[in-house]
Amino acid sequence: MTGPTRRAVLKAAALALPSAVLTGCAGGGGSVGPGTLTSAARLPAPYTLPLPLPVPAAPVRSSADGDHYEMTLKETTTEILPGYATTIWGYDGTFPGTYLEARSGTPMILHQTNLLPVPIATHLHGGITPPSQDGFPTDLLYPRSLAHLATGRLRREAHTGHGGHETMHDPFAQVSTHQRAYAFPMRQRAATLWYHDHRMDFTGAQVWKGLAGLCVVRDDEDDALPLPRGEREIPLLLCDRAFDADGQLVYPAADPTLLGAPGMDESIMGGAQGDVILVNGAPWPYLEVAAARYRLRLINASNARRYELRLDGPADSRFTQIGGDGGLLEAPVHHTTLRISPAERFDVVVDFSRYAVGSSVTLVNLAGADGAGRVMRFHITRKAGDDSAIPNRLSDLPPLIPRGAHRHLVFSRNGSQWQINGTPFDPAVPHLRPAFGTTEHWTILSVERHPFHLHGAFFRVLGRGSSGPGPYDAGWKDTVELVPGDQIHLAVRFDAYRGRYLAHCHNLEHEDMAMMATLQVG
Repeated sequence: MTGPTRRAVLKAAALALPSAVLTGCAGGGGSVGPGTLTSAARLPAPYTLPLPLPVPAAPVRSSADGDHYEMTLKETTTEILPGYATTIWGYDGTFPGTYLEARSGTPMILHQTNLLPVPIATHLHGGITPPSQDGFPTDLLYPRSLAHLATGRLRREAHTGHGGHETMHDPFAQVSTHQRAYAFPMRQRAATLWYHDHRMDFTGAQVWKGLAGLCVVRDDEDDALPLPRGEREIPLLLCDRAFDADGQLVYPAADPTLLGAPGMDESIMGGAQGDVILVNGAPWPYLEVAAARYRLRLINASNARRYELRLDGPADSRFTQIGGDGGLLEAPVHHTTLRISPAERFDVVVDFSRYAVGSSVTLVNLAGADGAGRVMRFHITRKAGDDSAIPNRLSDLPPLIPRGAHRHLVFSRNGSQWQINGTPFDPAVPHLRPAFGTTEHWTILSVERHPFHLHGAFFRVLGRGSSGPGPYDAGWKDTVELVPGDQIHLAVRFDAYRGRYLAHCHNLEHEDMAMMATLQVG
C-alpha cells in the first residue's frame, strides 16, 4: 500500500510533540530494552513437570440477565517451583486466575471481592464492554482496609527518574470498596481473551504477582467448524518470572507494599523480564499428546517479553493459524515461527501426526536465550483416530475501509518518560476523540519497541510503512507489535459504546510510566 513516509508522520505530529521527543524520534533517544531479573532459587530441570490443564469455572447461577460468577482476590501461597511455597496475589487465590468460559450473546457477570492489601481494576482484555466495565486504571476496587482512600484523587510518580510525585485527580473515576460486579455483555465473536489487573501506576507489579487469567468466548460459528476440540483444545498462557533464594517472586518496585510511591528500579524501566518461562503457571512443562491435530490457544501474558516460537522436532514443523485477538481468520495462515508481543493471542493448530509415536517436539523461543529460550515440550505417546480438519475458509470478515479522520499517535521516550504524542497519561484529559460509528485511519509510529493495545474496539491492520500487513497481522486485532522506527496503519471503528477508553503500550512497565492515552469516544 502507499502511505505517508515516516518523516511525514513525524511532521504531522510535530505540533503535539516537544523538540526533545522529536529528537528521540529522529534517532537521538537511544534504545532502552527490557531488563531481565535473575533467579536465585533452585530451578527444576526443563520438561520435567506436567502442564496444568485449566478447567472452566461453573457459574454460581444463570438467569435472564446472564451467567453469574463469584471471584475473590486474595493473597495465598502456591508451589510454582518444586519445594517452594511462593506467595502470590490471585483471582480466587490461583495463578493463573480462574479459567472463565463465556458464550457469545450471554452476559457474564463477575462478582469480585477484594481481600488484597491494595486496590485493583480488572480489565477483560479483548472484551467489548461499556466504559464503566472496562477496568479503566482509576476505576478502582479498594479493600475495606483502604476504604478511607476510595476517592478519585491519586498520588502518582512524576516519572522524572528522581522520585518526584504529584497528586492527580480524576473527577470521572468510579471507585468501589470491598465488592463490585463487572457486567460483560459478550456481544462479540468467539475468541481467546484474558483478564488482568489494570491499576494505574501499579499494573506491572500486580500482574507479576499473579493477577492474570484466561477467558474463552465460544459461538455457533466456531462450534460448527471441524477443528480439534475437547481434550485436544489446549490453552497455553505464557509468562516469565524470576524467583529469589526463598522461591518468592522478584520484582524491584520502589515501594514493595505497592501502597506508597509508585515506580520501579531503573533496571526494569524498559520492561521487566524473568529468566523462568511459565506455561499455565508451570516452569518449562511437558504435555503428552496423541499423534493427531491439536488446537493451541496461545496467550502472551508476560509483562514485557516477546516470543518467537518455533517447534523444534525431528520433522519439518509448522503452526497453522486459525485465529487471533478477535477470533477466527478468514482463511488459515501457515507459520514456521510465531512472533507474539505482550498481550497478543494466536489460535493455532499443530498436527502431531507428523511425528513418530515415541518422539518429542519442543516449543522454543528464538527471541530468548538459556532458560528464556525454552518454553515446553510435547511427547507424542500414542496413535489415535482424528476426525478434525482445517477448512480452507474459516469465516467471512467484512472489510473495514477508513472514511473518517486520519489520526496519528507517536510512541516515544523523552528522558525517563514514556509518552504518547509527547505527553504522559492524564485520565481526565483525552488525547483523542474518536467519532462513534465512523471508520478512522490511525497511523502509529514507534521510536522504541512497543506493543500497541486498544480498548473498546478491534481494528484491522492496513499496512506497515508503504507495504501491506505483516505475516502476523491477519484478522481482527486489539494488540499489535511496533518495532523501532515502525509505522503501522490501522482501520479503527468504535461502534459498540460511547465513552472513555484507552490506547496504550502493553509493555506493563511502560504503561505504568504513563505511556497511555485517554480516548473519549462520542
